[in-house]
Amino acid sequence: MEYDNRNTFVLYKNQYKKSEAQPDYRGNMTLPDGTKKDIAAWLRTSSKDGSKFMSGKISDPYKKPNPQEVYEDNEADIPF
Repeated sequence: MEYDNRNTFVLYKNQYKKSEAQPDYRGNMTLPDGTKKDIAAWLRTSSKDGSKFMSGKISDPYKKPNPQEVYEDNEADIPF
């Protein structure tokens, strides 16, 4: 029997964090329909009462740009 990973997620501590804009934790999730998503989470402190919490963002998986595609797109903008 194969493991069903739908409705699950995993987060790992971001060991490459270089600025506050980068997330403290990164990971991925699988939705019920099997769609994959990336997750980013930041550790925060409430300005009202000082309580700690996590805020996050869910996005489509990062796709590294193909340099050839970028080059071809830029060629189309050249007027000659």
